[in-house]
Amino acid sequence: MKFFERDTSEDEVIGTPQEYTVDFQVSGDEGDLEKVLKGSSNLWADREEPASGAAGLLAKAKGDYRRLLDALYGEARYGGTISILIDGREADGLLANAEFASPANVQVLVNPGPVFHFNEARIVNRAPPPTSRRDEVDLPEQEGFTRGEAARSGTILKAGRLSIDAWRQQGYAKAELADERVVAAHDSATIDARLTVDPGRKAYYGAVGVQGTDRMDPEFVARQTGLVPGQEYDPDDIKDASDRLARLDVFRSARIQEAEEIGPGGQLPIQVIVQERLPRRFGVGGSYSTVDGLGLEAFWLHRNLFGRAERLRIEGKVAGIGETFDPTEFTYRVGGIFTKPGVYTPDTDFVASLYGDREVLDAYTRNSVTAETGFTHMFSKELSGRLLVNGSYSQFEDDVFGKREFVTVGLLGGLTYDSRDNAADATEGIYVEAVAEPFYEFNYGNFATRFTAEGRTYYGFGEDNRIVLAGRLKLGSLVGASIAELPPDKLFFAGGGGSVRGYAYRNIGVETPDGIVGGRSLIEGSAEIRARVTQSIGVVGFVDAGYVSSESFPDFSEDLKLGAGVGLRYLTGLGPIRLDVAVPLDPGPDDPDFAFYVGIGQAF
Repeated sequence: MKFFERDTSEDEVIGTPQEYTVDFQVSGDEGDLEKVLKGSSNLWADREEPASGAAGLLAKAKGDYRRLLDALYGEARYGGTISILIDGREADGLLANAEFASPANVQVLVNPGPVFHFNEARIVNRAPPPTSRRDEVDLPEQEGFTRGEAARSGTILKAGRLSIDAWRQQGYAKAELADERVVAAHDSATIDARLTVDPGRKAYYGAVGVQGTDRMDPEFVARQTGLVPGQEYDPDDIKDASDRLARLDVFRSARIQEAEEIGPGGQLPIQVIVQERLPRRFGVGGSYSTVDGLGLEAFWLHRNLFGRAERLRIEGKVAGIGETFDPTEFTYRVGGIFTKPGVYTPDTDFVASLYGDREVLDAYTRNSVTAETGFTHMFSKELSGRLLVNGSYSQFEDDVFGKREFVTVGLLGGLTYDSRDNAADATEGIYVEAVAEPFYEFNYGNFATRFTAEGRTYYGFGEDNRIVLAGRLKLGSLVGASIAELPPDKLFFAGGGGSVRGYAYRNIGVETPDGIVGGRSLIEGSAEIRARVTQSIGVVGFVDAGYVSSESFPDFSEDLKLGAGVGLRYLTGLGPIRLDVAVPLDPGPDDPDFAFYVGIGQAF
């Protein structure tokens, strides 16, 4: 047994590290092609590190023949030659026990040859035109699979996939390429490509089976897929079913598996294979700004109460710590929400919630109990809606109106369209939400309606969308009663981390001699330019604006409030960690000179 000496037997297995240098040459003026070829070469990518012995260097070199050839085919170069020399000897002809100098001299010599073009690009047994927009698939011609275009290997492969997808979208679940004939004519640098598709039989969903359930009701899981036996097969249905199962949040994994063969009558059995998560979960979180102070929150969640993915979430939070250390001046929230998925349809959820709040703001102090119940529905991946009944009892105290009580009952209806690629760090897509909230207030006998609409848009450009322009606009209007006879939490305020940065939270409103009160209309907007400096660091410049009016429709008698600042982003898998510094350009007496904000995810 050796305690300090190196075991030389390791060298015999792994090999002494083999240093090498690489000379990479591509014939002709092929700057872009040379970049592609170097990107596919392991010899070039690993040139700063020694290989694992002479055998490792030889294996790396021999593997590069295939990688470089695939790269040439991907650029429509089918007549090229590749030579990889190690100390002047062709790597492909060397034995595994070959020995090299240290460092070894590696030469990669590529003559790419001419670009080949399609002479024939044909799909045999092409799917008929679809009768529904949902079944539309890009045509192979749109991807360059047509006479005269560069005959890249990727174009041929994609043409085959699109031709199969076109049949699958029309119910032919087992469509496949029956024949793929690709012939290169080197004298004319052309390619004849003929792809023959066999659609097979038309398929209809058979029985939906479920495997792996423990606490979950398997019949409910099958129903939640939305796959109805006898209905025509559609791969979009399979994707939607997978999304529905994921939204239940009870499975560690869920896989939908189609039967290998179509049975009698075109029946295609479906098997759902799942692995359940533990039913209970808890979490903690926090936020901080120099204006709003420290906020802490925690929740406890049971995600499968009765075997059908019913969720009960109990949560609480406290905020405003740091502005004061008097517990009576903190903001509190405690309550819970119950969700029962899959009522009426697999995309419809029943929700009910009960919350108690104490909110201490510069504008008012609120103590309230709020209850809400109703339904949410997913119309599509992008479009969702909700219809809820709510009621509340609230006590308010402020410097303008003194102490007041409000009892309200109303409805809340909303639609949301969200096509963002990433909710936490979007680079493209839009987000639009419209909400109408009619309610009746009993103490003053008023009927009123609150409307809000918000839109966000994102435009990324540059390599991998390294630069993103983001914009947000929010509008609000409250009609039916005067400011003095409306609950302050129904009125509109602006200011704070999710609104106009640099100003105190909800401190932009209607100015009166006794202080700030909420308004009956709102215009709020933000513009950001986001730049990713490295893979993990980003910077942001932003301008926010907010306007609150005492009228239901803005008369612009109040001042428009502007805030501006810069931010730093540390990009993580959960989303960017956000640090913003903002300055109010027209601060009021209770607004700071500047403010810091820390959170997870972009500001909007």
